[in-house]
Amino acid sequence: MSNAPFLPFETHLDRESALSTLKTALAGAEDGELFLERRRSESLVLDDGRVKTASYDAAEGFGLRAVKGEVAGYAHSTEISESALKRASETARLAIGDGGGVMAPPPAGTNRALYTDSDPIEGASFPVKVETLREIDAYCRDLDRRVVQVTASIAASLQEVAILRPEGGLVTDVRPMTRVNVSVIVEENGRRESGSAGGGGRVALDGLLDPQDWKSKAKEALRVALVNLSAEPAPAGVMDVVLGPGWPGILLHEAIGHGLEGDFNRKGSSAFAGLMGQQVAAKGVTVLDDGTIPDRRGSITIDDEGTPSGKNVLIEDGILVGYMQDRQNARLMGVQPTGNGRRESYAHIPMPRMTNTYMLGGDADPQDIVADLKDGIWAVGFGGGQVDITNGKFVFSCTEAYRVKNGKVGAPVKGATLIGDGATSLNQIKALGNDMALDPGMGNCGKQGQWVPVGVGQPTVMIGGLTVGGAAA
Repeated sequence: MSNAPFLPFETHLDRESALSTLKTALAGAEDGELFLERRRSESLVLDDGRVKTASYDAAEGFGLRAVKGEVAGYAHSTEISESALKRASETARLAIGDGGGVMAPPPAGTNRALYTDSDPIEGASFPVKVETLREIDAYCRDLDRRVVQVTASIAASLQEVAILRPEGGLVTDVRPMTRVNVSVIVEENGRRESGSAGGGGRVALDGLLDPQDWKSKAKEALRVALVNLSAEPAPAGVMDVVLGPGWPGILLHEAIGHGLEGDFNRKGSSAFAGLMGQQVAAKGVTVLDDGTIPDRRGSITIDDEGTPSGKNVLIEDGILVGYMQDRQNARLMGVQPTGNGRRESYAHIPMPRMTNTYMLGGDADPQDIVADLKDGIWAVGFGGGQVDITNGKFVFSCTEAYRVKNGKVGAPVKGATLIGDGATSLNQIKALGNDMALDPGMGNCGKQGQWVPVGVGQPTVMIGGLTVGGAAA
């Protein structure tokens, strides 16, 4: 596959012919589009001094969608050709039936560019990437003699999309993505613990290959591993919990963010359904979803329906004021699209998805928030978790946490899990720090089998009365 720019209406299809086929497919529909995509990605993993994985993948294809009411017909193909497009048109058309729909207005245009359109895969040669991984491995081992294993990875991808609307409008976007990750395992007196750090965004790769950048990641991975090396079993019980800034916002994303996506609320399956305009969180709590932050992992210049991304307020001073919407759900709910129609690839239909979801900071000093914790946990890092969208109940594991008594930070604890539900937790927020931060750029979000990159963020937050699962108190 060529590295030349993706121009499907110059190399694969005649634009006027494709538009004619699209119009035929969408006659009597309420919405729809032709989504074309090319994606190239490269991943290198060095594990314990050896190149474990070196992969390169390239794919292209299209998806054609026809929407009427709550029904959507979708057909996709890895072959971008007039014959494949006509077959897809006939398939998607089946959802329209006898027609009768009125086509929704097209998305507004934008000249905004939120990230570079340079190819991150070509930003550094393969030998340079491998040598960088070897340097990371050697550096981690030199940092501390207790390091027994190092895993380092470099990933880069470029997604190019073109969206043709039945009105004849064509919008395009070129989306880079890069990430560098470092994980270490340390051993002392027969005990082994691990730590990891990483991040990136919609940026070129050269900055992440700068030693100053990856050395900070290596030091952070080692720090977390050494903290866990001295960790004690976590207590169990109901207690106040302080969450650190940045990446712990993943709890906000999962326990609350999904519940504010338009489709779950239209269908009444979200814990927040029917609560628009009501107090759903403590005073002072403001939550946004913002796809317009330059270079961030979750940012998109346009969504996968062609709508420009937005800075959308979801909860303002504790009041529910908005949901995240794609075009179909927005139309059915009588509101405007918010630029949150996203899909994993051309083989997937779009749906309401988060971009960068975060909670605004307050005016409290983070040290004072921890000092006010009488008996609880200070959770700084998070791993995996599970959430039930219908009731907001969540279970999250902590990768770095500390026991706090009478405002004094004690020993690190291992095996702590936080258990609660999003709606209750929002109302039990007792303090908001003035240190709001976004995560370093490492989030992925799954929904109905589709994965998309996202960002999260929050300040230091105290939540009262969470259940902490661990060892016996």
